[in-house]
Amino acid sequence: MTRVGRFVALVSLLVLASADAHAQAWPNKPIRIVAPFAPGGAADTLGRIIADPLSAAFKQQFFVENRPGAGGMIGAAAVATAAPDGYTFVVSGVASHVIAPALSPNPGFDPVRDFTHIAYLGGPPVLWIVNPAHPAKDYKEFLAWAKANPKPIDYISPGTGTQGNLFAEGLARREGFKLVHIPHKGAGPALMDLIGGHVPFGSVTFSSAAELIRAGKVRPIAVSAEKRLANFPDIPTFKELGYDDLVTATWFGFSGPAKLPSDMVQALGAEITQTLQRPEVQKRMAQDEIETRLMTPAQFTSFLSGEVARWAPLAKSLNLQGN
Repeated sequence: MTRVGRFVALVSLLVLASADAHAQAWPNKPIRIVAPFAPGGAADTLGRIIADPLSAAFKQQFFVENRPGAGGMIGAAAVATAAPDGYTFVVSGVASHVIAPALSPNPGFDPVRDFTHIAYLGGPPVLWIVNPAHPAKDYKEFLAWAKANPKPIDYISPGTGTQGNLFAEGLARREGFKLVHIPHKGAGPALMDLIGGHVPFGSVTFSSAAELIRAGKVRPIAVSAEKRLANFPDIPTFKELGYDDLVTATWFGFSGPAKLPSDMVQALGAEITQTLQRPEVQKRMAQDEIETRLMTPAQFTSFLSGEVARWAPLAKSLNLQGN
């Protein structure tokens, strides 16, 4: 080998050794998973479900930090502007990365370009609920009550720009009754308002209200699932009530800042895929009717882009700003 050849080989070995050392160095401190909604909601639940398995797999603590506000955009923006070093991630979702950015004149980030989308976690359907003292016993009675109400009806959702918010406004427009959205920084605080009788009904993610249904603290009237839920067979679907197009889930994923190292992305994606297939995780998801779908990072990125094309135009047409 010539002197030049030996020099090139040496440089190549040093580069490879440096890259290997960098890969081995990560992670060397705790990793933050931002849940962009208040504790108690689906984003918080999913973040905590994957945090422990990731901690065990990568030998560092993955912890959940709740940063609610602006339909999830505050937490999402914090991650979009974070360093792509593998220590800050976000529970991304249809609210924070599709609907809320569509409603904002300046969201502060591009939901596709400014993130590295790693894995689809799962999604519960949208649920309509009322306080147990509400006169309506089912959706038909609720609809009649809403149309007969002389004033716009107060309601809760996980926040302005969430899918619960969009779902309620779209259906109210279709059926001809008016709403007043009472915004909260997440499902937990919103549900307390409904349980306390301060608002008559809510349009929320199913997982946030599942235990309240079991405890009899709220009354479910319809759900956006494809078919009736195995654990809650008495709740009718919007589809069977005549709304064939109202089959959807409030989905969530796992994302980081743009330009994360590809080997890190593949390792995290593979570990999350394994985690979602564990029987104990599947059982935990089923408790809240969260349906998982296994996607590679490329597939999840494509899926998210498709959701932007599907929901953003509707969100803009409803003009939900200021609700």
